[in-house]
Amino acid sequence: MRNLCTLREIYRVIRDFEEKFQQEHGLSLNEGMLLCGLKSKQCTSSEIAKALGLTNSNTSKVIKSAEDKGYIERSIGKDDKRQMYFSITEAGRIKIANIGTEGQAINTLLKEIVDKSKDV
Repeated sequence: MRNLCTLREIYRVIRDFEEKFQQEHGLSLNEGMLLCGLKSKQCTSSEIAKALGLTNSNTSKVIKSAEDKGYIERSIGKDDKRQMYFSITEAGRIKIANIGTEGQAINTLLKEIVDKSKDV
């Protein structure tokens, strides 16, 4: 039962973090992870879906939203003109740089939950 209660607390922390992240940065957590994934390379939508653990449909929505905000752009493949590649824009690089150390905050919260669950 303790593991189930701990899992519930972790879920709550992540949900609260995502809500705060959206309010502060104007990005969903998936959009933020997309920008992180595109920081150093361009990817196809299939590669993005696999990296984010999303369905193709959900990936398309995340890509479209980030594209509409000007944070990513698409280009046609050089070898295969049917293939689309996505890369981060300068605005996207600035956005992800401004987000900074958000990961440290969630790591601290998760550590506190795990430590607290050991006491129960």
